[in-house]
Amino acid sequence: MTSRYYVTTPIYYVNGAPHIGHAYTSVAADIIARFHRLDGREVFFLTGTDEHGQKVEQAAAQAGQSTLEFVDGISRNFKDMADAMGISYDRFIRTTEARHKDAAQALWRQVAENDHIYLGAYEGWYALRDECFYSEDEITLLEDGTHIAPSGAPVTWVKEESYFFRLSAFQDQLLALYEAKPHFLGPAGRRKEIISFVKSGLRDLSISRTSFSWGIPVPGDPKHVMYVWFDALANYLSALGYPDMQSEGVRFWPANAHIVGKDIIRFHAVFWPAFLMAAGLDLPDAIFANGWWTIEGQKMSKSLGNVIDPRDLASEFGVDAVRFFMMREVPFGGDSDLSRKSLINRVNVELANGLGNLAQRTLTQINRHFDGKLPEWGETQKDDRDLLAQSSLLPDLLRQHVARFALTDGLEAVWKVVRACNAYIDHQAPWVLKKTDPARMGTVLRTLHEALRHIAIVLQPYMPGTMDKLLTQLGISQNARQLADLAQGDIEAELPAPQGLFPRFVEEGA
Repeated sequence: MTSRYYVTTPIYYVNGAPHIGHAYTSVAADIIARFHRLDGREVFFLTGTDEHGQKVEQAAAQAGQSTLEFVDGISRNFKDMADAMGISYDRFIRTTEARHKDAAQALWRQVAENDHIYLGAYEGWYALRDECFYSEDEITLLEDGTHIAPSGAPVTWVKEESYFFRLSAFQDQLLALYEAKPHFLGPAGRRKEIISFVKSGLRDLSISRTSFSWGIPVPGDPKHVMYVWFDALANYLSALGYPDMQSEGVRFWPANAHIVGKDIIRFHAVFWPAFLMAAGLDLPDAIFANGWWTIEGQKMSKSLGNVIDPRDLASEFGVDAVRFFMMREVPFGGDSDLSRKSLINRVNVELANGLGNLAQRTLTQINRHFDGKLPEWGETQKDDRDLLAQSSLLPDLLRQHVARFALTDGLEAVWKVVRACNAYIDHQAPWVLKKTDPARMGTVLRTLHEALRHIAIVLQPYMPGTMDKLLTQLGISQNARQLADLAQGDIEAELPAPQGLFPRFVEEGA
């Protein structure tokens, strides 16, 4: 197991405000980053904003602002969203930073020196909304005469001088990569989609524009600016200090995981590895695409007025409850629906009634009957040993699930133990044992405390704030909350008075 781990979100495009989909990708990457820190690795976690391109230039003009003023404001908004959602990034990068521009130009020069860039003229279909060129066979003609891309974005026919990247030369290498490293691209549906796209034939890629100026100038030819995706993808290197290969950050390359939305999987799984191959640089280990969110069964759109700011949800339900719901509702990688009823049900049934009530019942009895001190272990019975064995498996189970980005499966593994604990406490009834067998009561409560210690430690990446409170109530010091600390079985602790973790949510008017 390598001691370093580098995980990224995509850098978010600054032509609009952050919404629940952005938060979803960021929370997933944050859970991965936090888990690897919890497991003793040195982690570099990158997020940020993508701030160039014609679309941004036009959005700024429509807002009546200078382009830089416009992107400054939107970037601040995305950073605020990340902070509000508890995203523990190590670096928030902006592509308007001077050092990013230098790095993107260095990458261009390296690819050009290796003879993978040439000057030509581009003529074809371009979708401004996607900042993407599409081939003729990908375009649909609507009855009203509008041509649209597979994404639904309108396309226009453009012709201009352009630099091209020899993408076609990398078709076989990319297919060999997907074959040799099945884990490189996930989930399975996206992998199949990308392999089909590459097998259908790759054309050389236009990677510069002359029709607008808001971008990074092409080295040696400043009338051209870089195609926004060549610029944007370079952020994963520029954030580490590239092209200075001796810089402190570059030791984290190659990235272990790029977590992205499924709408930009082609850029990350086809263009990005091809650019890196062309530059002679190592490839990332894995790219994983999450799905889209609908709202109460409807596609998010400004016209419907149903675009959700995740900060509003966090203000109403709590940050950790929203983070939990995002990863719990639908297996990570698939499409999800934000239903208010489902969110409230998860909060009340699994958080308040499930884990919260379990902790409250256990800790209240320790506080009341053992003066807040952990009771002594007595002779254990099969039920105790079974529960302890089940909870002791959690670290390895979570390692397996996080390694394959199965973040929802990770939560289910924990909730199996939560349900087992609730069945155990109901069956053992320690409140009855107080009168009939106090020593046995102590062993039951000590068993529950140990199971809760495991649960709380492995759940820290998902719900960091609330698990900090639970571990404090369990009497676990700040320096004993790593996965490695779970190997210490015989602990001593004084427990503060318990407090509720997850308040039940009651809908107004219900």
